[in-house]
Amino acid sequence: MKYRSSTATGTTGAQTNYHVTQARRSLRLTFLSLCLGALVVSTVSAQVASHAPVVIQPPSADSAVSLQPVGRPVVRVNGAVLTDRDLLREMYAIFPYARVHNGFPKPMEADIRDGAIRMMIFEELVYQDAKHRNMTVPATEMAHALAEFRQQFHTPQEYQQFLQVEFKGSQKLLQEKVERSLLIDKSLKQEVTDKATVSVAEAKAYFDQHPERFNLPESFSFQSISILPPPNATPAQLLEGRQRAASALRQAQATKSYEQFGSLAEKISEDDFRVMMGDHKTADRSKLPPAVVKALESMQPDQVSNLVEFDANDFTILRLNSHNPAGMQKFENIKDALRDQLTKQKTEQLRNALATKLSKNAKIEKA
Repeated sequence: MKYRSSTATGTTGAQTNYHVTQARRSLRLTFLSLCLGALVVSTVSAQVASHAPVVIQPPSADSAVSLQPVGRPVVRVNGAVLTDRDLLREMYAIFPYARVHNGFPKPMEADIRDGAIRMMIFEELVYQDAKHRNMTVPATEMAHALAEFRQQFHTPQEYQQFLQVEFKGSQKLLQEKVERSLLIDKSLKQEVTDKATVSVAEAKAYFDQHPERFNLPESFSFQSISILPPPNATPAQLLEGRQRAASALRQAQATKSYEQFGSLAEKISEDDFRVMMGDHKTADRSKLPPAVVKALESMQPDQVSNLVEFDANDFTILRLNSHNPAGMQKFENIKDALRDQLTKQKTEQLRNALATKLSKNAKIEKA
């Protein structure tokens, strides 16, 4: 499908490459937020914040990047020493897939490390500021957090092993780490989260002040399955491609839902969108090939097209999910999404201001 070359997500067609591209895109967004002092905050549990104590399982020696933390200093923030254990914890927070893929991809490792160090510095500055303001954690909250943290271990022996490796068997050091995490959370809630909430009235004012941003062009939401010929295909290969396309069409027209069509796309489609269940999301009509627009215009939502043939026996099957006419969006339909968007923007602004304020007179030394 020719449309894929102009709108796909920068892939080469291989599923692995697509995921790496998506990860890099997410990473760039993460770094943008990090530059603004962003930090994902959660309770101390199995899904802990990056500044919370977690079980570190270093990648193996044959992984893309092998990190074996030994407690070596990485950066000092106003004299406080942060080590390679803290670094690895933050790197996992940025790229959690490292746990699944047994390491960090070499092309991404430097960026991940740089972002992790910035996260470490910001978290430490937030923690130091909380201590300077004499913030405390109530005993009941501390006890709850410790109990919740221990639940991530399957056995007492597993917990003791973690305690020994991470804190030389000291329960006191673990409590200090948990308290640190909770103080960071509490400080960020006061300084960022609570102040970032956008009311319905504020969202409506923004909507009224920026009508051009809510006037949408005609668009289509659709999925695709493509059968592509090999380069310099022989007549026999072209015939075989037509037969595969016909078989794909029969299977596609037998599907009854978005999920069924998407699962089929993942299995048999040969375009870059197969890793997204064939989903092109919402596409502006003006940016679609005429053949695609012609087919989609004649369809009803949830309908599957016949074969759409491009040059050189490039076959595509379409599933229309929605046809969205041009026009002004209604505030009632988008108010929740708009509030979320504006809240995220305000959060970044507040974090940016906080990071600038805390780092202004800080002494930061990288080891």
